Amino acid sequence: MATRHLLPLPFVYKTLPRSRSKSTTTALGRALRSFSSSTMASSLPPKKVLVPIAHGTEPIEAVITIDVLRRAGADVTVASAEKDIRVDACWGVKVVADALISDVASTTFDLISLPGGLPGSETLRDCRELESIVKKQAEGGGLYAAICAAPAVALGSWGLLKGLKQATCYPSFIEKLPSDAILVESRVQIDGQVVTSRGPGTALEYSVALVEKLYGKEKADEVAGPMVLRDQHGVEFSFTEINPIPWKFDSSLQILVPIANGTEEMEATMIIDILRRAKANVVVASVEDKLEIVASRKVKLTADMLLDEAVKLQYDLILLPGGLPGAQAFSNSEKLIDLLRKQAESGKLYGAICASPAIVLEAHGLLKGKKATAYPALCHKLTDQSYSENRVLVDGNLITSRGPGTSMEFALAIVEKIFGRQNALDLAKTLVFI
Repeated sequence: MATRHLLPLPFVYKTLPRSRSKSTTTALGRALRSFSSSTMASSLPPKKVLVPIAHGTEPIEAVITIDVLRRAGADVTVASAEKDIRVDACWGVKVVADALISDVASTTFDLISLPGGLPGSETLRDCRELESIVKKQAEGGGLYAAICAAPAVALGSWGLLKGLKQATCYPSFIEKLPSDAILVESRVQIDGQVVTSRGPGTALEYSVALVEKLYGKEKADEVAGPMVLRDQHGVEFSFTEINPIPWKFDSSLQILVPIANGTEEMEATMIIDILRRAKANVVVASVEDKLEIVASRKVKLTADMLLDEAVKLQYDLILLPGGLPGAQAFSNSEKLIDLLRKQAESGKLYGAICASPAIVLEAHGLLKGKKATAYPALCHKLTDQSYSENRVLVDGNLITSRGPGTSMEFALAIVEKIFGRQNALDLAKTLVFI
């Protein structure tokens, strides 16, 4: 067995919830509820949240924010700043908004959160209706937030960071923040009713901070626990590897990522985004009868093709995101299971995260003779649970992981196995994961 130390993990802004041990070790029943819509229910009045998106929005930042806030019970409206609700985000991720910005111009929100990405942040900046909505929010003392390029490109351009004691953004945009703001390198920075953050690698922490601002620390801890977030910051994290084999390819790498109604959108988006950043050719295939799927927290994603077309191609690696209904849809797809069997039998690479190792791979004998991990509440379904506590586990040609909070580690472990440690380190820095 080899423990591979990937990347050091920096300190998270001190006001974020730090201790999650009680939430992470909850009883089976409570953990299972994280897969269902009941997690989104709240005894508190629903908070209205606006997340605007545009062509070139960074999908990890947008999708994580939407997903986490909906888990907390917030009524999140995803609004397009384009002329159509269909948006082509960065890295070829296709998101369908709930409405246009013009449709929500008269709505009062408890929070407005701007994702980053270019040219998405510039489009948000240039949207006069959105500028008016956010300025009204600020003038009324309401909560507003931005991550990555958006604090400098949008909020800074609108004059909405003036007078702040402290603010942060993506490292290369720090100098574009207003000169009267104190620039800090915090992963998440809270200054009164303004929350700013650095990039895709800080999006989970940022989103949990927004939950705390809206609902309080207890709710933030409740939401964070089932996501299998990291317990400690400022220390190295690792993936465990047994029965190591080289993952090397002479030609361009082709990866299949299937999606379905009920797929966990954070997991799917992080896998697709990060592996495309690493220059892999990622094919997103819908196992449904249409390209558009509605993911577990109601984020609407559009696949590149239907599975019927995708099965005609050859893949170096097949990766299954989780989400309980989505994993069940995978398990029920004869074509996908047949493709996975052929992949495993030929010694090619395959992997799964969250519910999918247990619901798909274990259920169809695709873990026979293999060690695996899965979502904590589903590990009892694994025949061999001896390595199930690992956040990311590689066993020969198989890689498995635990949940949304381990997705970035999962994707970076794949990058390291295929492209080398230095490439994984460089990519992690670009993501502001380290």
